[in-house]
Amino acid sequence: MMLTGKNLIGYKLFGMNNETFSVAINFKNETGAYAFHEAATAEIDQAAMLAANAFEQYRKLSGTEKAFFLETLADAIAAAKDELIPVAMQETKLPQPRLEGEVQRTINQIKLFASLLREGSWVKAVIDTAQPDRKPLPKPDIRQMQIPLGPVAVFGASNFPFAFSVAGGDTISALAAGCPVIYKAHPAHPATSELVAQLVIDALKKCNMPEGLFALLQGKSNACSITLVQHPLVKAVAFTGSFTGGKALFDAACKRQEPIPVYAEMGSVNPVFILPNIMSKDANGIAEKLAASNLLSVGQFCTNPGLIFSVKSTDTENFLSTFASAIKQSNAGCMLSENIYHNYSANIKSLLVTEKLKLKSYGKEANTDKTVTAHMFQTDAKAFLANKDLWHEVFGPASIHVVAENIEELYSIANELQGQLTASVWADEDDMYAANELAQILALKAGRIMLNNVPTGVEVTHAMVHGGPYPATTDARSTSVGTAAIYRFTRPVCYQNFTQQMLPDALKNKNTLSIQRFVDGKIDQRDID
Repeated sequence: MMLTGKNLIGYKLFGMNNETFSVAINFKNETGAYAFHEAATAEIDQAAMLAANAFEQYRKLSGTEKAFFLETLADAIAAAKDELIPVAMQETKLPQPRLEGEVQRTINQIKLFASLLREGSWVKAVIDTAQPDRKPLPKPDIRQMQIPLGPVAVFGASNFPFAFSVAGGDTISALAAGCPVIYKAHPAHPATSELVAQLVIDALKKCNMPEGLFALLQGKSNACSITLVQHPLVKAVAFTGSFTGGKALFDAACKRQEPIPVYAEMGSVNPVFILPNIMSKDANGIAEKLAASNLLSVGQFCTNPGLIFSVKSTDTENFLSTFASAIKQSNAGCMLSENIYHNYSANIKSLLVTEKLKLKSYGKEANTDKTVTAHMFQTDAKAFLANKDLWHEVFGPASIHVVAENIEELYSIANELQGQLTASVWADEDDMYAANELAQILALKAGRIMLNNVPTGVEVTHAMVHGGPYPATTDARSTSVGTAAIYRFTRPVCYQNFTQQMLPDALKNKNTLSIQRFVDGKIDQRDID
């Protein structure tokens, strides 16, 4: 593979715009060897037009054909990982083991969606057969299934150059749904993005997929992103990143003549509630686990535990002391981009001068201008509830510990919290009443609630929900991880009184696909007589 710095549209390279940008390498004032062309409006138009044309062919392909394409792509990424990982290391400063794990997660995720397509039941076929003799009026034959929306604009994340990037969950779930993807690369890792995009294009060609099914657009300006979101041929948007970025895209989509769904995953403070009985039994162990979670990848996970709540006691003091010790021993770490570095630094400066917020501990001093130090802050429940500036995400290795006077204050805090990606409760058998009360509250606040687990680490499974109420996301009804992510890019269509010849295969009387269907109120795989 060879980098070009161009936009990949259809099966061609484009660089119409003379405006280019480069990615900083290792934050040493060196410029990347490649200049990447900012996508021009004409290139966005070309990508959208080709995607719309490709959609007409691609949506008619069988699940098996789409699955083969995804499997081909997964195999190509596996074969190229030794070439991809060094580039990603240089661009993101992430360590090799972390990126190796992420590449494997990406491969597994693609294969999971391929298996979903091969099995086929994801289309949610529902069949209510006709009752012509029903009185007082006959009942018509009514059948329903999911169909794809059309071209999807996908915006990659800075902190996952593979799993939430070119061939990440948003792209793969959209392709699995039957939708073409116009992918806007994150400017923090454009080289990694182009190399993976080349693999996607190669897989498309190998599987004889329609040209335009995938496009890669590079760009650092907001104008490129807004133009893409507002293009009339784009039918949905998926985004992973900051609240500011996600909200801007959501607002832009709302201004379209035809509004479209925007699935923006925008971050979270991921509150953790530790109840008294488990604290009395394992304060040090819980502190070590949560501190390790908070420091993982220099805190640059959207599931980083940023707010930790407990009840005042000697055991809680032990917990805080152990957590503080882990923070104090932590090394400074390099951030993924200059923007993330500057935002973290500004947030820490603000917290350091916040009234009634105490700096409890901090890590080893940064050894370069662009590395950061972990910080641990402490306050009480009343001060926390009175100051909503403390409720916002600080993307990086920071935590605010809130010590309540009693469990009732924990309930009050839980009720006041905004939407979150995750919420955690630590409890043992003797804490179960309070744990259940908190779980009932937190189920209304978060997409995923955990018992005695850290929030970092998002399993890619059928049951996973990586989402939550606003401001964690712009649509609490969806997930960006797991196979249910496919439904962001589909809608139900009802076929009434259609002949067998006209019906899609999933809805015909003879169940040739052998999928699970909901027929006259019962789930089964039988043919209809």
